Amino acid sequence: MRVLITGAAGFIGSAVVRRLRERGDEVIALVRDARRASGPAGPTEYGATIVEDDLSAVDRLTEILRDAKPDAAIHAAGSYRIGIRKDERGAMWDANVGTTTRLLDAAEAAATKRIVYVSTVNVFGNTHGVIADEAYRRNLAEGFVSWYDETKYGAHEVAEQRIAGGAPIVIAMPGTVIGPGDLSQIGAQLSGAHDGHLAYVASADMGITPIHVDDEVMGIVAVLDRGQVGRSYVLAGDCIRLGDALALAAAAGGRKPPWLRVPNALLRAMTPLGGLIGQANAHEIVAASAGVTYWASSQRATDELDFRARDAENAIRDTFGPA
Repeated sequence: MRVLITGAAGFIGSAVVRRLRERGDEVIALVRDARRASGPAGPTEYGATIVEDDLSAVDRLTEILRDAKPDAAIHAAGSYRIGIRKDERGAMWDANVGTTTRLLDAAEAAATKRIVYVSTVNVFGNTHGVIADEAYRRNLAEGFVSWYDETKYGAHEVAEQRIAGGAPIVIAMPGTVIGPGDLSQIGAQLSGAHDGHLAYVASADMGITPIHVDDEVMGIVAVLDRGQVGRSYVLAGDCIRLGDALALAAAAGGRKPPWLRVPNALLRAMTPLGGLIGQANAHEIVAASAGVTYWASSQRATDELDFRARDAENAIRDTFGPA
C-alpha cells in the first residue's frame, strides 16, 4: 500500500511507520519538524518519505494528498497532556479538533479513498467501573474530566459527523498505550516503579487499559487493512487499576511497590497547592485520575479483525525489556 500518516514522529505514529515499512508499504510521513523525524526510531530511519507540514492549512494538505495519491491516510497527530494551563487550551484544541477537521476537509477535497482516524477510549469519559464498548455513550451532563478529554471528544465527534455524511473513515480507539519511549505521565510512573524511584502512589484506583505499543500498532494496521468503513474499534489491553499496574512494573524491575498511597480525599484537598510543586493545574490532574476509570473492551476488534494484545503483566514487563 501507499499510506500517508500524520503525527509520524510521535510515540504511536512512528511505531505505525515502522510496522508499515517492515511489511513493504510505501509511507509518506507528515511531521511538524523534520529534525524530529530523523531522530532515533523516527520515520526517516525506517525509510519513509518525509513531508514537513504543521497541518494548519486545508489547501496545502489537499495539495499534499493529491500529489501523494495514497491508498489510505492515517491521522495520528494530536496532543496529549493533562493539567495544562488555561492559556494552553487553544493550542490543544487546535492540535486535536482543528487538525482533525482540516485533515478530513483535505481528504474529502483530494478524494482520499480511505482514512483511519486514531481516537482514544478516553472519549467514553469516566466509565464508573463499566467496561465500555463502541456502543457506549457517556453522560455529557457530567462534563469533562480534563481539557484533553474535551478536545478528543470533540475530534471524535467531527470524525463521526463526517462518517454520517458518507466519508470513508474508520476509527481506531487506543487504550493506555505503553512501551519503550513512552513519555506520558503514566509511563513516567511505571518507569519510576520499575526503577525504584517512585516515592508514593496517587490515584491508585484509576482504571486503565495498558497495551504495549507494538500490539496497538498491529491493531491500527488491522483497522487500516480490514476495518469496516463507518465503524469504530477499541484497541485496548486489560482493565486494571493504576496501583496494580505500578505493582507489576515494580515486580518487573525486581522492586517492591511504594508502600505510601495518597488517599483521593487528600489529593483533592491539596490541589490548591499544585503551583508550589510545578503543577499549575493540579485540580485537572486529580479530576482526571482519582476514582476515574477509562475501561473498554476490544471484543469487536478481536471478533472482526483477529486483534490480540498481550496481558497487562507482559505488556508492562516488555516495556522495560525485549518485546
